[in-house]
Amino acid sequence: MGSGALDRYYSILDGEASARYLSTKATKVAVDISAPTDELWRVHADVLRGVSEEGAVDMLELKTELARRLHSECEICERRCRARRSEGEAGHCGVLEARVTDEFLHMGEEPDLIPSYTVFFAGCTFECVYCQNWDISTNPRSGMVIPSLDMAQMIERRMGSVSIGRLGRGCTTGARNVNWVGGDPSSNLLYILQTLRECEANLPQVWNSNMYLTKESMALLEGVVDVYLTDLKYGNDACASRLSNAPDYMRIVTRNHLLGRTHAEMIVRHLVLPGHVECCTRPALTWIASNLKDVKVNVMAQYRPEHRSRDYPDISRRLLPSEFEEAVEIARTLGLELVE
Repeated sequence: MGSGALDRYYSILDGEASARYLSTKATKVAVDISAPTDELWRVHADVLRGVSEEGAVDMLELKTELARRLHSECEICERRCRARRSEGEAGHCGVLEARVTDEFLHMGEEPDLIPSYTVFFAGCTFECVYCQNWDISTNPRSGMVIPSLDMAQMIERRMGSVSIGRLGRGCTTGARNVNWVGGDPSSNLLYILQTLRECEANLPQVWNSNMYLTKESMALLEGVVDVYLTDLKYGNDACASRLSNAPDYMRIVTRNHLLGRTHAEMIVRHLVLPGHVECCTRPALTWIASNLKDVKVNVMAQYRPEHRSRDYPDISRRLLPSEFEEAVEIARTLGLELVE
């Protein structure tokens, strides 16, 4: 069953509403797409405020052009490495072109999302020493290049003939959504927008991310993303820096959660790390309870010591059942709506 936290998502599945990207594509704006970047951003902001003039360029085309410019001297994530990716210069994440390592109908996500057409990208903006998908996140040259038109057609084939609504009725072979993940999808923002320009499937778009994007990237996702499936990994900057090489973590990631929640629905994941209940779990869950309304929270016990975690004594073991039970009790005491 769905909840009020995902009402619009279910209205799309029930055929009562359009995925946001389709509405954005149908919005026409008056702008010269070759105009200076500042002018494009001004028009983009005006459209989001509802004060623009109608013209010949659709809003998704405008977003794609702005993403191309962010990509050219990369400022997609908050590392702002300014790599000239279009000229073959890889930045911190190592990603040049979007490379898909896998795509399939995923049955292992949160119940509201499955079956989820999940697209995994190579590379990541983080360097988590315990990464569960380290084989693709640390190898940005793995996978294959799939042209955006081909990817759009793959999405449309996955839609099925009937959507699966709130009660789980209907076609059991079609996807409920498109789930962009990795690694992390952030480095592939341009490719995703290019794909959606070619796509007509009325499927909710799920942004499955560590949320380390710039404010500019977050603005481009407004009107495109229907559900943010986020990670709030830590409760302080020290742990984030040491375990994920993510400077200024709390300011950036909490800011983006607040931004994302203003224009889309949200499910927040928190992976409980061994020995980190007090320093990370409690403050992270407390922040959610204090700042995010009508979101679902998935307190996760799936941690296992993968990748380089054996080199970090505090996380070199599995999570104790008592640690997970304490984390869930904290969430319940705070009144959070938990994914069951």
